[in-house]
Amino acid sequence: MSDLTPRGEPAAVVEQLRAWLTGPTGSRLVVETSGSTGRPKRVALTRDAVLASVAASARRLGATGPWVLALPQTYVAGVQVIVRSLVAGHEPVVLARDPSTGSGQRGWPTGEGWFVSLVPTQLARLLDDDDQDGAVAALRRAHTVLLGGGPIDPMLRERAAAAGVHVVATYGAAETAGGCVYDGLPLDGVAVAVGESGRIRIGGPTVFEEYVDDPSLTAETLVDGWYLTSDAGRLDEDGRLAVLGRVDDVVVTGGLNVPAPAVAARLRAHPAVAQVEVLGVPDEEWGNRVVAFVAGAITLDDARDWVAEVHPRPWAPRELVLVTEIPMLPNGKPDRQALLALAGAAT
Repeated sequence: MSDLTPRGEPAAVVEQLRAWLTGPTGSRLVVETSGSTGRPKRVALTRDAVLASVAASARRLGATGPWVLALPQTYVAGVQVIVRSLVAGHEPVVLARDPSTGSGQRGWPTGEGWFVSLVPTQLARLLDDDDQDGAVAALRRAHTVLLGGGPIDPMLRERAAAAGVHVVATYGAAETAGGCVYDGLPLDGVAVAVGESGRIRIGGPTVFEEYVDDPSLTAETLVDGWYLTSDAGRLDEDGRLAVLGRVDDVVVTGGLNVPAPAVAARLRAHPAVAQVEVLGVPDEEWGNRVVAFVAGAITLDDARDWVAEVHPRPWAPRELVLVTEIPMLPNGKPDRQALLALAGAAT
């Protein structure tokens, strides 16, 4: 019995998933991770795990309906959009790309009550430009815009709310069949715990079965039924999860621990900065140096002073790499490997 790894254009993937949903029960869905921090992994999900995610999401949102596909169709978020629409009895709405630019999307639904998943970069661009076939007006008619795939700037949520767009922030991974925590609260049946080191663990019916052909990584990551994520977090008194960033996002530089996500969040608040990512880059003298990759008009001294207004000055970046825009992977996550290469070229 063969597993399904979605391949091809959106229409082909829709048909593959339609057949998988009604095919042999033992056939698993295999989705690849983005490889944003290294080699992509092949994640095997049972049908029960995928359907448990679909049902839990519908219960939390309080409705079902057609879904709009605005994300790559072979990654877990795009796959889930298709599956959720099919399970609800609707054909997914596939947005068409603008052939004149190769970017942007057309064909937003004219009705109300539909759903869509976006990454923060997509939503920010749509809010900046309402000339994409009335995209913002369309998003106002959506029942819910799920927003995930990376850190969400509170200012972006405020802009969306001001525009009349209903956003729910999601957290999850391919290993959890997609988003399993909505606005900080786990979906029904999902268990979330934070270990002593601050690493987030997730359990429940949506957790993956294995990494295909990688038993050692499976054993390291799937422990006693819990998926050990690469993210650090904390649970508030009401059980709401706050994701603090990747465990390896803490840059050890000159014996000091610098939380890169906190530095990036501060720089994003600078009026001259459009996009920013902060990474640790290996350095012979410091062990690692804190490097800010910025799309905007700012100098290194300005960036250091801006960070030091809120955080300890030693957290400020030691290097600034100006870019036209932050390179992204197809699923909308920053391409860390490309950024590290830029830092190497800049030295």
